[in-house]
Amino acid sequence: MSNTEEDYIQAIGLDVGTSRIVAARKKGQGYRFDSQLNAFLTLPYSKLAAGILQKENVFHNVQGDEIVVAGNDAEKFAEVFHVDVRRPMANGVLNPAEPHSLSVVRRIITKLIGKAGAEGQKVFFSVPAPSAAGDPGMTYHSASIGQILTELNYIATPIEEGLSVVFGELSASNYSGIGISCGSGLCNVCLAVLAVPVISFSVPKAGDYIDAQAALVTGELATRMRVQKEQSCILNGLSGDRVNNALTIYYREMIMNLVENLRAQVSSTRRLPKFDRSVPLVVSGGTAMPKGFLEQFSAALSASDFPIKLSEIRLATDPLNSTARGALMAALC
Repeated sequence: MSNTEEDYIQAIGLDVGTSRIVAARKKGQGYRFDSQLNAFLTLPYSKLAAGILQKENVFHNVQGDEIVVAGNDAEKFAEVFHVDVRRPMANGVLNPAEPHSLSVVRRIITKLIGKAGAEGQKVFFSVPAPSAAGDPGMTYHSASIGQILTELNYIATPIEEGLSVVFGELSASNYSGIGISCGSGLCNVCLAVLAVPVISFSVPKAGDYIDAQAALVTGELATRMRVQKEQSCILNGLSGDRVNNALTIYYREMIMNLVENLRAQVSSTRRLPKFDRSVPLVVSGGTAMPKGFLEQFSAALSASDFPIKLSEIRLATDPLNSTARGALMAALC
């Protein structure tokens, strides 16, 4: 069996995120990541337009009187037409307001991983942890993603996103510590001991909240807010850049909300494990990438009288791929 053939029958980790869907595979001594933006937009159907998109190898399909452009290509077209992309997921789950949601996610997943290369091939896929609001579509979301993967002939297993971060980042501490994924729809948190989750929850105020609020006060598109947030935003106080100022203000709100929820959840847990040593906390996800985020988060956590002694607070080595890699490591166990 060639190395290429072996790549396509081994286990896969799949991060089904609100902003991106990422597939992780082992490749030699390292990892291979493939990703697509979890987004789409629609264009009026015409035979000419469909033919041009096909010729240009644009990721699309025709549904009735619409052409649905999905994945990374959706963002390119959104820039051309100066519109926001539409999102098949919201708040970490399938978007009930979008009739195309399930079909778009199915097509993106299929593009990334295809059909199983062998009987019994495993996929561990990320799902959000419960939030204070209960189960707003989480059961339906998990079952739907599982069904997509089953139809592609995989053995599918859900894994909560925060626990994926623990698997991906905390092997040096025997998978004990706190993993946080700051994504677009949610911030997912998991406190684990020896890979067993003790506390797991999600907070709805995350990247999309920052983008939407900053777009509202600046008159820019939320899509552009997300791009600037991930590529050039610096959280070092207010400046002459009104977009960066807006992002900074709403980042502060998001960080304080996350820290307060983390402190409250840990403090209210009756049977909190007694750690014989301090434990690490690692933060991942695109929302955690701007310069200054880790410093602001660490300062807020230090000021909150946090009940667990931490050995370190650090950013994941590869924040955008950490959840997918952790899901892969769980699948390989």
